[in-house]
Amino acid sequence: MNTTSVTPVTGTLSARNLVKRYGSVVALGGVTLDLQPGESVAIMGPSGSGKSTLLHCLSGILPPDEGEVTLGHLPVSQLSDAQRSRLRRDRFGFVFQDGQLIGELPARENVALPLLLDNVPRAEALRRADEWLARLGLESMVGRRPGELSGGQAQRVAIARALVHNPAVIFADEPTGALDQATGHEVMQVLTTTARSTGSTLVVVTHDVHVAHWCGRLIEIRDALVHSDTRQEA
Repeated sequence: MNTTSVTPVTGTLSARNLVKRYGSVVALGGVTLDLQPGESVAIMGPSGSGKSTLLHCLSGILPPDEGEVTLGHLPVSQLSDAQRSRLRRDRFGFVFQDGQLIGELPARENVALPLLLDNVPRAEALRRADEWLARLGLESMVGRRPGELSGGQAQRVAIARALVHNPAVIFADEPTGALDQATGHEVMQVLTTTARSTGSTLVVVTHDVHVAHWCGRLIEIRDALVHSDTRQEA
């Protein structure tokens, strides 16, 4: 049994020669990159280019067929399914296109959920959730359920949930895809600013160049490979 500890973990998130196949289709053809703590990175590419597969391999959702992923000195891609699940819960934060909030729970309990799952006492978890909601301008929304929030408010709740346990890396998969442009820019400003303030690495998969411009680095994936990797003014 692999007994590698998965917490606490910080450091550079690295991929080395990642290969991932779905049958005869090569989704990643040998991707190598390093993502530094505090860095904001946008991953772009046409549909089917491999950008979402790259995010899934970096975050431990999928193991690569070849190559390796490491976070600091931790060999993410060599962990067991249970250990990768624990790593995602404890050291990674996720923001998805639709937020994936639990409709029956008020905002504060949605945000507190990662802490509650990690056995943080309920009072402490709710206190920290309220702090993050206030930090993101949602102090008056703590008792509202997702259906009572606007799209931008719901995504800020999702960002608070992603950040409440101080993750090493935040993964955002099309975080503005369901929002209008103005609300999407507001969400990206909140996401990049708060990630920078906490020192978390931010990885954003997007098809929108306007969203990508919020990040300090742009990686283009084409035909399962890194086509370009450039720094930009965030």
